Order: sequence, then C-alpha cells, then structure tokens
Amino acid sequence: MDKSEEKRRLIEDIINGMMDWVRVIDRENKIIFINKAMAEGIQNSKTGEPCYKLLGRDTPCENCISRESIFKGYSHSKQEIINGRVFSVMSSPVKNQDGEIIAAVEVLRDITELQQLQEKVILQNKKLMDDLSLAKKLQCNLLPKAIPDSRLKFSFVYQPCEDLGGDFLDIFEVDNDHTGIYIADVSGHGLPASMLTVFLRSAIDKKTLSPSLALSKLYKDFNNSNFDHEAYITVFYAIINLKDHSIKYSNAGHNVCPIIFNPEDSNRYEMLMIPGTPISNWFEKPDYKEKDLLLMKGDRLFFCTDGVIELKNKKGVQFGEDRIHNILFTDKSEPSSTLNRIIEEAMDFAHIDNFAKISDDITMALIDII
Repeated sequence: MDKSEEKRRLIEDIINGMMDWVRVIDRENKIIFINKAMAEGIQNSKTGEPCYKLLGRDTPCENCISRESIFKGYSHSKQEIINGRVFSVMSSPVKNQDGEIIAAVEVLRDITELQQLQEKVILQNKKLMDDLSLAKKLQCNLLPKAIPDSRLKFSFVYQPCEDLGGDFLDIFEVDNDHTGIYIADVSGHGLPASMLTVFLRSAIDKKTLSPSLALSKLYKDFNNSNFDHEAYITVFYAIINLKDHSIKYSNAGHNVCPIIFNPEDSNRYEMLMIPGTPISNWFEKPDYKEKDLLLMKGDRLFFCTDGVIELKNKKGVQFGEDRIHNILFTDKSEPSSTLNRIIEEAMDFAHIDNFAKISDDITMALIDII
C-alpha cells in the first residue's frame, strides 16, 4: 500500500469514527461518500444516489447549502429535520490539488435534545421574567403613595439597578401627631435583596414613638427569622412630631447621614449623625441610641442611600455628597423638582443616559416642613 492510499484510509477511518453524520456530494448532487454513522442512521443509504433522496425527498432542497458551497466557494450552515430529528448541517467546499472545487462535504450533527433543552430554558426564562415583573409591581406597590399629613411635603426617587431593588423607604402615620419615615439599604441586589425589603416593611414597628426601640425590635425579629449571616439591612428611622415640630431619630448602620437644612437660611444645617449596628445577626444585643432635634418652618429633610453618591465619571471620580448638597442648598423648587435635578446632574456627570447602566440602586427622599 502506497503512502497516499494509507493516508486516504486513515482519513476515512477517522471520519467513520465520528458520531456526526458525514457525506460528500459532487457537483451533480450525487453522494460519493457516506460515513459509518450516517449509513447506520439512515436505512438503505448508499452512494451514487442524489443527495436529496437520502433525506426522503423527491426534489432538491430549496435551500441547498452544498450547491452554495460548490459554486460560491465558502461554507454554509442550516438546520434540517430528518426522520423527526433536528440536525445542524454545515457544508464546506472540497478542492483538488489545483484548487478547483470538486465537491462539498456535509457534517450533520443531531441537536434535537439540545434544541429541546434550549426551548425549555427559553420557557423557564420567560416564566422567571414574568415572575420578576410581578414581583417588581408588588415591591413598587409597597412604596409610599401619598404623604400621610398635609403639614409635610414629601417626594422620593426610587430607581433599582435591577428589576428588583435592595433599597427601600417608607413614610407613614404613627398617630395623629406623629409621622414616621425610614430609608434602608439591603445587602445585595435583585430578588434576595427584595425579599429583605418585604421583611423590613412588614416587621418594623409603626406604632412605637421610639425609633431606637423600633430598631431593637426589628433586630430581634431579624435574628428570629434565620437569615443568612451575610445578609443585613441598614436603616435610618425618624419620627416627626408635627405638634411640637421636633424630630426623633435612630440609626442602624446607615452610612449616608440625612441632613436638615433651609434653602432660605444658609446658617441652618444639621447632620443627623448617630451610630448604630446594621440589622443583622452579627451581635446578640446591639444598643441603639436616639436623638431629638427641633424643626423650623421651611426646613427640609433629605435622606438617601449611597447609589447616587457613588456614581462615577470616566475618571473614576464620584458624584459625591458635596455636589448633592450644593443642589439642595440652592434649589428652592418643589421637592420633586429638586430630586429630579439631582438625578439629572448625577447622570450627566457619570455620562449615563439611562438607568439600565447604573450599578447600584438609587433612592432619595426630600421632606418640606410647612
């Protein structure tokens, strides 16, 4: 046996050892080679037959890719159904020693199970997206709809970086003379984080007039719920006394300090700074403190999470609290307009044209004391 014959047989043995179906088609659409896998897969298959008859057809395929390979000189692919099975078909030109195209080689791979799996994944993803859409609506329905008292003006921005957010805020009536408000930032994003926000809203005590007591109870309930050790919630909680115009507040690890200021009085500026342990299972009995502060007519209270603060420009510079404060101290418009201006300037600073590109939830609230 000469070397060329030995080489031909080696190549033929390799092709016959393939699980994929392989056949070679000449320029007259006749089959000149079929590998072992294809011969076993299609009964009565033999060389010399028109290529389309092997697929159970009486006429050539309308989308014959082998003709394309032979006459155009490059590979083509398609899907083909054979005996109820789905195959991916790749056809490539075969050239002789002179570079002339003399045939096309087709490799057919059975992708039936893969396609069925892909269809299942698509259906599963659709169901997941439908579930996320419903969860998003439910979470948004938990956000405050209206200010509970006419003696306050309230507006907020809530923009999660995913379908579901890990930030949360609420404002509610404690009794006829007291309004409670809290802002929270939950560890993580997406569905797990949103479940913590649901826990927060349902578990926080909205009847007590002591923010520190409410946070202590919340910490206890969190530990009784067996949440993961890595899960936590930071919460700043305040109660406004509308009768004597005072605010009482406490903090569970919220790292962005709320402020009280008056755009008409440059000397009126207070940071509601107070330390506290995040709602977690890190310590057995955290000690939450609370402070009191008198409010004045015309005061504004600003709360936010770190999402808008940490927006960065192309140089890696954060938008920062100072830029937010400059807007707050100079903008005397309605709370909603002031918050919208912060968002617009922050997004412009970070060269972000839509919320789909933010990497963290953005939540802010602004309250006017009337």
